[in-house]
Amino acid sequence: MVRIIWHGHACFEIVGENVNIVIDPHDGSSIGMPPPKAKGDIILVTHDHFDHNAVNVVKKPDSIVIDSIVEKEIRGVKISTVEDYHDPQMGRQRGRVRIYKLTIEDTTIVHVGDLGRIPDEDKINWMKNVDIFLVPVGGTFTLGGSEAATLVKKVTPKVTIPMHYKVPGSRLPISGVDSFLKHFSDIEQVDSNIYEVIKPLPEGKIVVLKPPR
Repeated sequence: MVRIIWHGHACFEIVGENVNIVIDPHDGSSIGMPPPKAKGDIILVTHDHFDHNAVNVVKKPDSIVIDSIVEKEIRGVKISTVEDYHDPQMGRQRGRVRIYKLTIEDTTIVHVGDLGRIPDEDKINWMKNVDIFLVPVGGTFTLGGSEAATLVKKVTPKVTIPMHYKVPGSRLPISGVDSFLKHFSDIEQVDSNIYEVIKPLPEGKIVVLKPPR
């Protein structure tokens, strides 16, 4: 069984039977939340900003760090990448972000990083047929609630988990999750920061995880 653990902001830990992956680690203190309590066999960094690239927090001696475009299999996990933009001005404000697609134990997960615009159709098609979709919804630096909802409806994932939004303690000038949730009816509020992937997955569900404390 695959478990998805939200460590706040855009940081997720994907736990399989024999491997765990940490995506976009932060250091906690600089954004007003606890640091990730995880050590990754594989660490993925979507872009080199301070709240996404705290690799040393989650690194161990044999960690494999990926911070570039890849198409490979590591420890049984298929990893592929495309790039898009951190802002609507085609990267002129904040540069590029990498979008990672992972397949672990027959579960496909897409993490779009700090995506700042709705990508072109070819990239939307690349993201389709995904089991778990991790998408920012807080605006200011990323997609806002309405834009993120539009993207989700284009990608049509089975389960969407929103990220990168205002939570208690956060010092970042971003919005909460409600502006995203208002566009959906099938919403599950989980009283934990952990989601267990149990097949068959529902179709089109939004899963809101509890921020870590």
